[in-house]
Amino acid sequence: MKEKIAKIHELLNEIEKEEPLEDIQFVKNFDALEIPSIICSVVDYLFPILSPIETTIYIYLFRHSILANGQQHLRVSVTTLINAASSHHKEKSNISSKSVQKALKGLEEIGALTIDGEVTHDGTLYKVKLPDEIPTCQERIKAINIKITGPIQEKRELDFYNVTENRLKVFERDAYKCHYCKKQLTRFSATLDHIQPVSKGGLNSFDNLTTSCLHCNSERGNRPLMDFIIDKSTKS
Repeated sequence: MKEKIAKIHELLNEIEKEEPLEDIQFVKNFDALEIPSIICSVVDYLFPILSPIETTIYIYLFRHSILANGQQHLRVSVTTLINAASSHHKEKSNISSKSVQKALKGLEEIGALTIDGEVTHDGTLYKVKLPDEIPTCQERIKAINIKITGPIQEKRELDFYNVTENRLKVFERDAYKCHYCKKQLTRFSATLDHIQPVSKGGLNSFDNLTTSCLHCNSERGNRPLMDFIIDKSTKS
């Protein structure tokens, strides 16, 4: 029985090591030069809705995941978080296992964290979310983006595929949702798909691009749009 349990743990660890498509896309889109704007987004949209201890724990997780290596995942124990929180609070007696677990639960409830792996002796595997992915932050971000984005220039010669600020305009138009499976995405997990494939004369214009998750984009390839949509609806 022990051998079977050990094999199960080994298999789970192997599965955990295989990066999901979303994580691969996050790393691909992540640019260290964006860190200042990411931090501003966290401070402006997330911190105002967190308690002091939730803020401290999120800062620790953010610091040792996204900020450290551009990865959203981090395995950490409650003991480590107690020590981290205690080092940032004068009233150390208020920091306990119960208060840290309550804070973690609060972060999970608002969508700032998700548990993405089995609990081991090294702790729990968490996925640290950015404000772009947190429902309670998204509406305010959207409202502010509408004010600062300005009018869309839809001239066909403009490149909305390779120019970052233009790509964002397409994502914002589509509310960061995959055109095909309707999955909610972020600027780090979203991709652009050509409605008329480039191989068939399609342009990088605003009206020839749509937001897609990496899975649907890869699955479609250069197939005609309607063929892919019909095939996808048949399978679902």
